[in-house]
Amino acid sequence: MKLETITASETVGELIARYLAEIGVTTVFGVISIHNMPILDAIARQGRIRFVPARGEAGAMNMADAFARVSGELGVCMTSTGTAAGNAAGAQAEALTAGSPVLHITSQVDLEFADRDRAAIHDVPRQPEMLRGISKAVFRMWDANGAVGTLTAAVSAALSAPTGPVSLEIPVDVQRRAAHPATRIHLPQPTTPIAPESVIDEIAELVKTAKRPLLWLGGGARGAVREATELMRRGFGVVTSTNGRAIVSEDEPQASGRST
Repeated sequence: MKLETITASETVGELIARYLAEIGVTTVFGVISIHNMPILDAIARQGRIRFVPARGEAGAMNMADAFARVSGELGVCMTSTGTAAGNAAGAQAEALTAGSPVLHITSQVDLEFADRDRAAIHDVPRQPEMLRGISKAVFRMWDANGAVGTLTAAVSAALSAPTGPVSLEIPVDVQRRAAHPATRIHLPQPTTPIAPESVIDEIAELVKTAKRPLLWLGGGARGAVREATELMRRGFGVVTSTNGRAIVSEDEPQASGRST
């Protein structure tokens, strides 16, 4: 993938639109607002990402969650600040429960008024606290100079195992500022926990002595379809959680289906 350098004439909103396109995002779901227009206008001008408008923020988050579950890719939801971010909360809690890799880009009032309870339109002085309850992680883009780093960190967190929805607050005045010239876009760097060799050896010894080895597959096993299927075919029974359904075919005799 060829990553482009941001030009001096771009705003942060244009940077965000370019960044999402460069890392492979094809679709964004959301609700248009005065607080996110700098980003959405840039998405429309660039024409590289399809924006799917929703009638409400909960629906937009549900769609981003569903997109992530079906495609296995990053789902992106765009909301306004305060009330709008709150409207998405229930749907985002579902994404958190399912471990869906979703980036929730929400806005904030102008940076000088953020967290000050100055009664600006849609202002919620404790918005970060609200978002922490329904997010794997929460980031805020404090200035234009750190825009690429903040975006990369937020996307990397959403895609890192265990995956989950990540909220990114971007004050509307920051969206309008000029992006730092000659800044390169960096691909996200998701991480995957690796078990120590000693743990793998211990599991192997337990499997060797087991009379009826059984796999319990949850949502965290969604990236191991081939491996789980192979173990099932070698004699392992399989039970899945709700989020682990369809990791292995339930038509197989070794698969007992979802556990309740």
